[in-house]
Amino acid sequence: MSRNRITTHILDTSIGKPAANVKVHLLEEWDTAWSILGKTRTDADGRTGFISTDKNKPLQAGNYKIMFFIEQYFQEQDIDSFYPWVEIAFKLPKNTEHYHIPLLISPFGFTTYRGS
Repeated sequence: MSRNRITTHILDTSIGKPAANVKVHLLEEWDTAWSILGKTRTDADGRTGFISTDKNKPLQAGNYKIMFFIEQYFQEQDIDSFYPWVEIAFKLPKNTEHYHIPLLISPFGFTTYRGS
């Protein structure tokens, strides 16, 4: 049986390269509070695999968010950043699809979209 999965990648548009070693958290909403489901870091290609802590448990329909801790990434390059982190909140329907949520960053801006 296919399980729904959440993956992401980060591209630093200020240099046109992947953002490596960025801390990423996946959170799930529970009665207006958020619970961490998984923690990871981007690889050399700026990607993370499946970021839930329990790969055998399908994600339930509901509200989720990914937190990208980008300030440290820019600090390591001696670049000031306006955003300490980026939160992308999204809603999962009840199904078993794969969800890819890319993030494009620069020191003073970001954008996202639902990828494939």
